[in-house]
Amino acid sequence: MKRIEAIIKPFKLDDVKDGLNKIGIHGITVTEVKGFGRQKGHTELYRGAEYRVDFVPKVYLEIICSDDAVPGIVEVIEKTAKTGNIGDGKIFVSSVEEAVRIRTGEKGESAV
Repeated sequence: MKRIEAIIKPFKLDDVKDGLNKIGIHGITVTEVKGFGRQKGHTELYRGAEYRVDFVPKVYLEIICSDDAVPGIVEVIEKTAKTGNIGDGKIFVSSVEEAVRIRTGEKGESAV
């Protein structure tokens, strides 16, 4: 099993969710987060005053899936979250050693 983590722009969440639904992925955890990467935040104007925004709003996605589902999921996230601008985000893939469905006690991929 694998864990796919993605950090994307908030306004791209619906596009990513719809794309994942089309390939049969229905389980996803979404968290609103703030952070920065290479862009190091940005400056904005508010009532004529300029101020620095160090932490940019992002959305953090987490999906646990079988090994063979990874390429399709990564492709969908990459294509649907891309704007071509700085700050589009990142995708991380890591191994999951065990999963347990609390309600039924199922383990492994059947718990996902």
